Amino acid sequence: MIKKLSKGSYSDTLTQTPMKNNHKKQQVALSSVLASLLLTVMKLMVGIMTGSIGIISEAAHSALDFGAASLTLFAVKMSDKPADSKHHYGHAKVESVSALIETGLLIVTSVWIISTAVERLIAGKTEIDVTWYWYAVAVMIISIVVDFSRSRALSRVAKETNSQALEADALHFSSDILSSAVVLLGLFCVSLGITWADAVAGIAVALLVGWAAFSLGKKTIDVLIDAAPEGLADRIEEITMAIGGVIAIDKIRVKPTGPQVFIEMAICVNRTLSVEKVQVICADIEKRVREEFPVGDVTINTRPIALNSETIAERVHVIGLNHNLHAHNISTNLTGQKKHICFDVEIDQQLTIKQAHDTVNALEDELRREFDGELDICIHLDPLRNEEHSTDALQADEKELVYNTIIKASDGIEKIQNVHDIHIHKTEKEKLFITLHCSFNDEVLLEEVHGLTSQLEGAIYRSLPNAGRVIIHAEPFLG
Repeated sequence: MIKKLSKGSYSDTLTQTPMKNNHKKQQVALSSVLASLLLTVMKLMVGIMTGSIGIISEAAHSALDFGAASLTLFAVKMSDKPADSKHHYGHAKVESVSALIETGLLIVTSVWIISTAVERLIAGKTEIDVTWYWYAVAVMIISIVVDFSRSRALSRVAKETNSQALEADALHFSSDILSSAVVLLGLFCVSLGITWADAVAGIAVALLVGWAAFSLGKKTIDVLIDAAPEGLADRIEEITMAIGGVIAIDKIRVKPTGPQVFIEMAICVNRTLSVEKVQVICADIEKRVREEFPVGDVTINTRPIALNSETIAERVHVIGLNHNLHAHNISTNLTGQKKHICFDVEIDQQLTIKQAHDTVNALEDELRREFDGELDICIHLDPLRNEEHSTDALQADEKELVYNTIIKASDGIEKIQNVHDIHIHKTEKEKLFITLHCSFNDEVLLEEVHGLTSQLEGAIYRSLPNAGRVIIHAEPFLG
């Protein structure tokens, strides 16, 4: 379970590969089963020989630990199974169920110990055979050493793998250290003639066990009801808002399941961004989150929103894209409150004029909803060509004729220089496909360049009636 986070605190929970973590978890859980079994047998034998309620309660506590450790071993094996068609989030919550069962066992043990100890206090009986005193002391010291060793090992692996079942097991062994120390103190007091100390020690052990049960139960229930780890959502929000292009976070949900955390969020992005750019933003968020929280499984939804800073051209462009139309050459004139918007759109050349007009009408309707006030719209339709042709090279004499025609057409247009890289092909329909490069001085504006190249295209079409397509690449004059 994750407590309040500082930067990077959760990323330390998974530094090994999943296979290594699984092996490590199962190995430490198995060693805990064996240690619990050994301590249970030792304490039970000495408890029976001495008649000490404190030691017998410790034997019961260790027996509980044995059962819990066995349950933990089963849980970590089960939780490491991958997600399947029935368990979409994996099997990690088996560990939480295991920990909840351990909580119930701890509570039952506490009630039994307190009940037995109170009966002895009321009866005023000690029933302790001091003959076995040093055996009892030796067993309790061995128990403390073993418990300390197992608690450290379990805590370390639980932190590395974020395993709640191992954390519960570590809590058991940690509480055993304190309870064993209390029993030792009770035995020492009994040896001094303070006969009621053993029963009091038993009650103290029970209270420690009860507190451990309460702490473990609270953590377990938090996981089972999908309570978000404190501070995790805030940290993820901080990481996300630092990514360029993220305007706001609509919602964020965090669902811990064992060593993994499922993160779902919805972010707001500028609607003028391309799909590719939005994907880059989402990938960047996921990358940054995983750098800090390697066990995070991140799902991101996006909501495009309009910004107050959008220009009219940007608004027209994005609405055109929503209709799968590319709006370009957008110009706007304002007359008072009235807007005059003109632009070109590319329409599939295979459509009829009615189909193309209906498509553009749908775009116009949405533009009128987008803009307030009076609006005039004029849209020029460009045929969108998407053709593949088989072409052949021209005969030498025909090629020379076409070449000279292109050069002559360019000579009549001022500012066009150095027409070069002329490529001429003929399609299967006897149409010419012509591409060429031409140069301009560096200071000529692009708008003027476009007009001059369009003029050259028109001259070539007029001079070559069989020209099917002319494409001109403009570039600065290199000298």
